[in-house]
Amino acid sequence: MEWITAPEYSLSRLVLLRLLAGVYLVGFLAAARQFEALIGERGMLPVPRYLRYRGFREAPSLFQFGYSDRAFAAVAWGGAALAAAVAAGLADLVPLWASMLCWLLLWVLYLSIVNVGQTWYSFGWESLLLEAGLLAVFLGNAKVAPPVPVLYLFRWLLFRVEFGAGLIKLRGDRCWRDLTCLRYHHETQPMPGPLSWYFHHLPMPLHRVEVAANHLAQLGLPVLLFAPQPIASWAAGAMVVTQLWLIASGNFAWLNWLTIALAFGALRLPGGHRDTAQAPLWFAVLVLAFTALVVWLSYWPARNLLSRGQLMNYSFNRLHLVNTYGAFGSINRIRFEVVLEGTIDPRPTPQTVWREYGFRGKPGELGRRPRQFAPYHLRLDWLMWFAGISPSYARPWLRPLVERLLAGDRATLRLLRHNPFPDRPPTLVRAVLYRYRFTTRAERRASGEWWRRSRVQLYLAPMARR
Repeated sequence: MEWITAPEYSLSRLVLLRLLAGVYLVGFLAAARQFEALIGERGMLPVPRYLRYRGFREAPSLFQFGYSDRAFAAVAWGGAALAAAVAAGLADLVPLWASMLCWLLLWVLYLSIVNVGQTWYSFGWESLLLEAGLLAVFLGNAKVAPPVPVLYLFRWLLFRVEFGAGLIKLRGDRCWRDLTCLRYHHETQPMPGPLSWYFHHLPMPLHRVEVAANHLAQLGLPVLLFAPQPIASWAAGAMVVTQLWLIASGNFAWLNWLTIALAFGALRLPGGHRDTAQAPLWFAVLVLAFTALVVWLSYWPARNLLSRGQLMNYSFNRLHLVNTYGAFGSINRIRFEVVLEGTIDPRPTPQTVWREYGFRGKPGELGRRPRQFAPYHLRLDWLMWFAGISPSYARPWLRPLVERLLAGDRATLRLLRHNPFPDRPPTLVRAVLYRYRFTTRAERRASGEWWRRSRVQLYLAPMARR
C-alpha cells in the first residue's frame, strides 16, 4: 500500500507523536494533582452529582460505570504513566496493533476525564488534545511509513485551529482590525508570564507589527499547509515560530505546544526518510475508513468557519472527534482580579485585618513577578480570571471554594500558593474586586513592583462557616 504512505515524513511523525505524548502527560498530571478539590466526591463541582442526571450518551466516560476518587486517581495516574512511556518510545517498540491500542487507551482515559470535568474542563485545548490524540491512533509507528491521509488530517486540524482563530478575531473586536489589540492584551490576558510586562511596554508600532504578523500566521499561512513541498514546510515552520513567540509572551496551558506538534504533519524534516515496512492491508483499510469519517464530520466545522455567527471552541459531538477552535475574539481593555481575603475576627469591623490568599499563577501580590507555568494548566487560576469578567460565570463554584477555605480543606489549599491561616481556618472569607495594571517603567524602577491595583468594589460579602 505504498500509494498511501510517505516514508520521508518518518522523522516528522516521531517528533509529532513524542510531543503529543508529552502534552498528554502534562494533561494527566494536572488532572491527578487538582481533581480532588475541583470535581472530586467532596469537590466544588462533584462528579457524582454531575453524572446523576447524565447518561452515557450525554457524557461518555468510564466513570459512568461508577465513580470514586480512588478510581479517578487511577485513571489520571495510569494515563500519566502510559503517556510517559509512549513519550519515551514505547509505541515504536511494540507491534503496530499494540501501538494503536496505546494511543486509543490514552484517548479513552482523557475523554473520560474531560466529559465529567464540567466548567473546569471547558477549554478549547481539551478538545484539541482529544482530536489530535485520536488522529495519532492511525498515524502508525516506526515499523510502517506514515499514512498520507492522516498527515493531511493533521494539516486540516492545524488549519482549523489557526484559521478559526484568525477569523474570530476579524469578526470580533475592532482592535484586531485596527491593529491595536496588543496594546492591552499582554496586560489583560488570563495569566501573564515572566516576560509579559516587557511585551506590554513595547512601542506601539511594534504592537501593530505583532498584530499584523498574527493575522498573517492565522489567515495566510494555514492555506499554504496544503501547497506542495517545500512551501508547506515553510508555512508550518513559520507557524512554529509564531507559537514560540506566544509561549514567551504568556501562559496558555498546552495550546501552543500542541499546535507546534500539529505543525509537524506538514513540516518535513531533513533526513526524515527511514527504512519502514509496507503498511498491512488491515491498517490501510482502517486509515481510509477513519479518513472518510473525519471528512464526513468536517462538514459542521467547515460550515462554522464560513458562518457569520462563528462558534469558538465548540465540539459538535461528545467524543470531540472534529471540532471548531478559536481564541480571543474580543480583548479586555481593563484587568479585573478577584482577590480572596480572610480574617479570624468573629465579626467584620472597620478595624478588621483581612489577609489575602495567594494563587500560584494569577496576579496577586504587587511585587511578585508573573511565573511561567505553561504547558501545565492551573485550572482554578484561569477560572478566577473569568470570575473577574463575569460574576455569573463564577456563581456555581465560587461559594463552594469559599466554603472550603473556611473549612481549611487541604485539597483546596494545595491549589493555592499561600495560605495566610496555617494554624487554623479563618472565621470569615470575602472576595474583593480590584483593577490591576502593569507598573510603568518609572514605577517599576522606584518600587520594584510589577503591578498597581485599585479597589473597585466588594465582590462577595463576608461568609462564615456554616
